[in-house]
Formats: sequence, structure tokens, C-alpha cells
Amino acid sequence: MRVNCVGAIIFDAFDRLLLVQRGRPPGKGLWSVPGGRLEPGEDDEAGVRREVLEETGLHVTVGRLAGVVDRPGPGGVTYVIRDYLATASAGTPIAGDDAADVRWCDQADLERLPLTDGLLTALTEWGVLPRP
Repeated sequence: MRVNCVGAIIFDAFDRLLLVQRGRPPGKGLWSVPGGRLEPGEDDEAGVRREVLEETGLHVTVGRLAGVVDRPGPGGVTYVIRDYLATASAGTPIAGDDAADVRWCDQADLERLPLTDGLLTALTEWGVLPRP
């Protein structure tokens, strides 16, 4: 079974990437971009806005599609994750919903924190990370 998911790639004025620490499985304790499953009938843009607001308290403007990855899930599920560039338009980041923590991360953080499998590779391949 394929499950449609979305994520948001959000940078601040200092080129730091917004990451959330997952508070629940899959990936509990790992850091990733905010996102999750689409609800029935929800389009990608609405899903990105909802997930970012639920997990971080930020309102965002959704931009272009950065890339798509398939990730295996429990019980033979495949998560089809479409990550979009987004810009924070209002709010202050605070962990909510299933996020244990939220923070702006620089390149050193990305190399040090336990990230979800394939995140750094995908962001690098898509050419969306700021140059160090």
C-alpha cells in the first residue's frame, strides 16, 4: 500500500533549516523536516500548511516541489513523500502535535543530529541546501 505524505523545507534568514524531532514512530527521536500523511481529499499545499502548523506552530506559504522519495514503512507500507520549499509567514516555532522538539539547524547540526534515513542525501541531491 502506498501512503501519500508531504513535507516542508523551510529556511530562516540565516539559512538555517527548520527540523522537528519525531515524537512518535516511525522515526521516533530522529530529526526531519516537518510533514506527515495527507488527509483524505486533501491536496499537497493544504497538507503542507496543516502539517507545519500542527508540528511547529508556523504559518507557511508553500512554494515549488523540491523532490519526491519513497520510504518503506511498517507492514509493507510505502510512504510516498513529496517535499516542498516553504516560507514561514507568521508564528514562532514551538513543538506541537507529534513533534518532541523543533529547532533551526545549521550545516553543523545537520551533520551531528540523528536525521531520518536519507534526508540529508535527498536534500543534497535536490540542491536545496544553502552552500556552506
